Formats: sequence, structure tokens, C-alpha cells
Amino acid sequence: MGELVGLPTETVYGLGADAASDSAVAKIFAAKGRPAEHPLIVHVADAAGVAHFASEVPDFAQKLMQVFWPGPLTLILPRRPDVGAAAAGGQATIGLRCPAHPVAHALLLACRKLGVQGVAAPSANKFGRVSPTAAGHVQGEFGDSLLILDGGACEVGIESTIIDCTRGAPVLLRPGAITREQVQAACGLRLLSREELEAPAPRASGTLESHYAPHAKVRLMDAKALQTALDLLGKDIDAGKARIAVYARAILRTPAAKVLYRRMPDDAGAAAQQLFAVLRDFDAQGVKLIWVETPPETPEWEGVRDRLIRAAA
Repeated sequence: MGELVGLPTETVYGLGADAASDSAVAKIFAAKGRPAEHPLIVHVADAAGVAHFASEVPDFAQKLMQVFWPGPLTLILPRRPDVGAAAAGGQATIGLRCPAHPVAHALLLACRKLGVQGVAAPSANKFGRVSPTAAGHVQGEFGDSLLILDGGACEVGIESTIIDCTRGAPVLLRPGAITREQVQAACGLRLLSREELEAPAPRASGTLESHYAPHAKVRLMDAKALQTALDLLGKDIDAGKARIAVYARAILRTPAAKVLYRRMPDDAGAAAQQLFAVLRDFDAQGVKLIWVETPPETPEWEGVRDRLIRAAA
């Protein structure tokens, strides 16, 4: 009790601790190097666990839970004042999610039997870096001293969609695998954006301008710009003056033998599932620049596009 654990979810691996224990939550912030005012997402075993942390659940939020839980959807709800203050970053709201991964679900049920009603679990990586989608990624971040539950590779691969439910209407704070259209269809209300709010939205995980960043510098380009850049820099790359990786849907030609090329899947879900693993692999191979073909401006690609824009910021 009171210690940290690495746990798999369907989105990414989390670094978990008792969400109701301020001292346990403080260990998460310390291990990640994360500012204490930057809120964590609390994972609960089922919708019944929401009542322990939330003082109110609007009707449309209940509809979203019924349709998408367990699954990759986080809801921001008014927080009960007597619980979860540290996990919420001191805010009057709290982010709650019920993960679909069977290992995470079993852990949450076991914790509930011990009186732990929720597990705060941000991504199990140093703050601002690339999220982990395999147990080995977590071990590489925190070493052998951390207990890690190995649940295999994460199925979704990017973090949950976050919906603010404290404004009388749903507000998208972070895109993910669950799209705007799916949210609107499930709750019967138009999904607002942060820009439409008259007052600031609650702080939420993964919404800083710069986030999900590898050590290499990421640059987004369309396929034509990528090809032009490869044509211009080909000789410099082979001369060792640039160490570049390319991640693109387009089939590109390059005069340089030293370019690391990985083809991005044409399917948005498949691209999301492998995105963070690809960025980590490029880092492991020592590249200095990662050139990525900008994802399409379509709803299903919004989550991947969001992560890459923040990685490049």
C-alpha cells in the first residue's frame, strides 16, 4: 500500500498509486518529474467507482460512461472536496476513467477489496516525454526497482479522449481514439472545443503545448516537402552531417542510404497503435531529426495529429 506500480491499459502504460493518498500521489509526481499542479487521471473499476470521487455526474456524462466504459475515455467531473485533491492538482474537478485492459481491471478490483477506490495513473514515463506502450518502455524509464505488470503491447497506443463535463455541455480537451462524432452521437449534444469557452477549461493531462516528445527533434511536413528535403540533404546525410528518420505514408525516394525509413499505416488506428513505439525506436537508434508526414485533416486522425503536433512543438 502506498507504493507505485507500472500497469498496462488499452491506451498506454500508467504509473499508478492510490488516488486518495496524497503521499502516494506525491511519489508519482516525484518519479515523473511532473509539476504537482498538473492533474492526474484516476482509474476506477466501473461506473460505480465514480461516486467516490465525483460530487455530480450530469446526464450526458452518464450516457458517455454507458457507451464507452470500459474504454479510452476520460471524463472531467466536479470533485468531492474531501478526496483526491493531490491527484486533481488542487483543482475542484477530477478526471476519471474506467480502463478496458483486463490486467488493469483486475488490479482495480483487487485494490477496491483493500479499500482503494481508485488508482491515479498518468503515463509511465518522465514528464513530457514519449508515452510507453510496452512493459519494456516502462522499465527503461524507471529501472528494475519498479513493480511492472506486463500486459503486452497496448491495443490503442495513444492516451484517452478527455471530455470536460462541468460546463453543462461536453467540451473536448484532448482528442483520442474516440472521435468527436462518436461522442456527439452517444450523448446527443454538440461537442464544444476549448476555444468556444468563455472561461478557462480545467487543466487536464496531455494538453500542454509541448508533450509526447522524443529526444530527437520532430518536424511535420507534407509528402511533397518531405521528398524535397530528402533530395536536398541526401549527400549530407550519407556524409554523417545529419542523422534522420522518416515516418510517412507516402512512398519516398532518397539518395541517402543512412535515412531510417518507416512507413506509417494508412489506417489511423494502426498508426496510433504504433506511433509512440516508433518514436522510441528512432530515439534508440540515435537519430537527431525525425521527419513525419503530417496526418490527414480527418476526424479519425485527430488523436494522432494532436500527439505529433505536441511532439514537434
